[in-house]
Amino acid sequence: MRRWSTWPRAAAGAASSALAAAVFAFLDVLDVALCLVYALVDGILEESPARCYCHIRSPPDDDEEVSDTLYARRSAVRDALLGLVRVATKTRTHRHRAPPEKPRWSDCGCKSCVAWRSGAGRLHVVAKEPDKPNKGTESDETATAENNAAAIFVHGFTSSSSLWAETVFRESSVLSNTKLFAVDLLGFGQSPKPADCLYRLRDHVEAIETSLIEHNNLSSFHLVAHSMGCIIALALAAKHPHWVKSITLVAPPYFLACEQSASQVALSRLAEKKLWPPLLFGSAVMSWYEHVGRTVCLLLCKNHRLWEWLYTLLTRKRDVDFRVRDLTKHTHHSGWHTMHNVICGGARLQDRHLEAVQAAGIPVMLVHGVDDPVVPVECSSRHLKAKLPRAELRLMPACDHATVLLGRERGFAEDLAAFWSSSGSHRDYAARQRVNGGC
Repeated sequence: MRRWSTWPRAAAGAASSALAAAVFAFLDVLDVALCLVYALVDGILEESPARCYCHIRSPPDDDEEVSDTLYARRSAVRDALLGLVRVATKTRTHRHRAPPEKPRWSDCGCKSCVAWRSGAGRLHVVAKEPDKPNKGTESDETATAENNAAAIFVHGFTSSSSLWAETVFRESSVLSNTKLFAVDLLGFGQSPKPADCLYRLRDHVEAIETSLIEHNNLSSFHLVAHSMGCIIALALAAKHPHWVKSITLVAPPYFLACEQSASQVALSRLAEKKLWPPLLFGSAVMSWYEHVGRTVCLLLCKNHRLWEWLYTLLTRKRDVDFRVRDLTKHTHHSGWHTMHNVICGGARLQDRHLEAVQAAGIPVMLVHGVDDPVVPVECSSRHLKAKLPRAELRLMPACDHATVLLGRERGFAEDLAAFWSSSGSHRDYAARQRVNGGC
């Protein structure tokens, strides 16, 4: 009787798997067809068109920060079709080319999207000055020390500095003694989006160093990051552990894997080829299919003013929600390379960065939503906590990848204030332990 009661579930699972296989096989065919279409149009409209990764089988140089997922996202259908395409189109591969003087034909060229070209090439940074202390409530020396504190906030893949400026920064009364900096990562928001950049992990770190840390003469700061930003924050902390006072990681992506296959594991876990839920299906399409993803960006990003106008028309609001606006503020080139070279490629480097943070005794707080469908909660609760045994773990019930921040801004700001207040004594204790030869 039990056997008969389980067959509907097994049949439904088999039907779902068969449907998913059919859909992704169709996308394999569509991606190869679009490869030919874009090659033709790029050749007509661009002086020096960049070759796609369909025609490059291995990295151009020995760079561990260039992810192998750029070249090894293969399937039987795709391999067979690409073999025919390579035979039919034996053209030269442009691996190195001068950056174009104007946006690509498939990118938006409106004023807000290309404003960075007339600037100094620095990342866009939003700063929130600390509130001035009330006179007579504390000594001038203490007030100066507190107001010299700084914190850098790093956003995730579908966000920009608005994620922090529109939420946590509005709780300035809680974080009144700290200067807050939110940065648009390279290729996102209002920051530069160079077409000749591979958007490796070190490219993002170096951009933050020159545009924010050096430009503002920061000698010490707290780090706060969400999702993909956690990978960049850990790389920055591992490079400059003496600058970092504490690290807060919100919904950090981390998967156990040997260093050689970490990139492939990250791709398969974060962009698994499934039809449901829709967010996972969208991640799979944008991560596995270079030309389908470019088509989505052509429709959404190039025409973002149309979609923003429709949003204001339908919602009857004067301002576009920052979550809607941020989705379109990048190019396909920047988004594609950041996805693979930071999220997937950075997975190979994450263990050594965690080891450096642990060795430096930097206080770490992990915040994760229990109902997170994008990055499973075991990333923090088990895997990452094992790498950082001294880290403080906070699991937020009934919260997902976004609502772990959105909707609980006040509570998150209060948690930050308390953690920052205690992190100084923790760091001093860890330093004394290292000097004395302790653990």
